[in-house]
Amino acid sequence: MRGEALAKGARRATDARASPRAASKPMNSSNTSNVPTNVSTTKKRRFITAEKKFQIFLEAQHSDKPIGELLRREGLYSTDLARIRQQVKDGALERLSVKPGRKPSSVAAAAYEVLKLELVEKERTLADLSVELAILRKKTNGVSWDR
Repeated sequence: MRGEALAKGARRATDARASPRAASKPMNSSNTSNVPTNVSTTKKRRFITAEKKFQIFLEAQHSDKPIGELLRREGLYSTDLARIRQQVKDGALERLSVKPGRKPSSVAAAAYEVLKLELVEKERTLADLSVELAILRKKTNGVSWDR
């Protein structure tokens, strides 16, 4: 008796039919008529904008309505609201930790390389001109140009 009960429990756990007659029937198209064929098993992910998340956050913080009502209306879970609250906290801390003053402007890598080559060329030209100036001063023996 106990062995039969274990066998029935095992059949239920594996979703097999309890009766041997049902288990021996092969499944054909007539047995699967109530199973939908065009059902998508993947759920489409929903993207919530930052503005909408902030609106949900504010409503959850300042509303006198139950939070469960808000979650049902928006189609969210409590973990989603916890994640939104954490994102708001992280964003606020990030923005508030920025020191006042002018932010250094960033330059693209390609533009940086162009500017670097231009600087090298100008430094080379400056060095050439300073050599020419030194030569001219030697030729004039330090005589001032103002005379």
